Amino acid sequence: MRPIVFVPACTRDFGEHPYHAAQHKYVDAVVLGADCAPLILPSLGEALDLETMLALCDGIMLTGSASNVHPSYYSEELLDPSLPQDPARDQTTLPLIRAAVKRGIPIIAICRGFQEMNVALGGSLYQAVQAVPGHFDHRENPELGMDEQYGDAHKIRLVEGGMLHQIIGLPEIPVNSLHGQGVNELAPGLVVEATAEDGLVEAFSVSGAPGFTLAVQWHPEWRIVHNPHSMKMFGAFGNACRTYRATKRTPL
Repeated sequence: MRPIVFVPACTRDFGEHPYHAAQHKYVDAVVLGADCAPLILPSLGEALDLETMLALCDGIMLTGSASNVHPSYYSEELLDPSLPQDPARDQTTLPLIRAAVKRGIPIIAICRGFQEMNVALGGSLYQAVQAVPGHFDHRENPELGMDEQYGDAHKIRLVEGGMLHQIIGLPEIPVNSLHGQGVNELAPGLVVEATAEDGLVEAFSVSGAPGFTLAVQWHPEWRIVHNPHSMKMFGAFGNACRTYRATKRTPL
């Protein structure tokens, strides 16, 4: 049996009805990249039974989203109320991350998920990277087609000897860029795995975590089977999920 990977849902209104939703590309990445079985986790906030859920899963993938982590979680006021929020997802993923890291459950986090991990573990975010002196605009051009929006935007430098460097085996790689927010203060215990050309943190891991943890700011899930770097990342995550599943099912 394949490992079960939770994909926490965003909350969305379609017509007059609210939904728990996850984009196809993230679910596909779990199947095609990690060779695992995805299970969409509803964003129930405090109503979610964490103990029951964590006992079922072998890994977690935190997806990107149009919404942002509410800045109250890192003691700031909301600068731009026009930007979408998803309080139910915040209330679900932030405690989920802390509990999963402690248990050693493998985690791979993308874009919003990358930002969620930093905030959940005690870090803060730039609410508008493009407004910070010394950083360039990391947002996509919405007037372009999807393939162009998700095309290579800039290079990132991988930290020599780090987890990501060991997985990919190259000192730098090109990545896409579709985010307006980014890491300001890195949470205690997080280790930088890659940076953009302007110095913005693009990837990190959790130092001393008992399980696989890798968070990236770009979107490796996009057309994953056509990107060998993304396949290596998700392959490493899938292997970690298989190891975790085998370990937790081994009698003591």
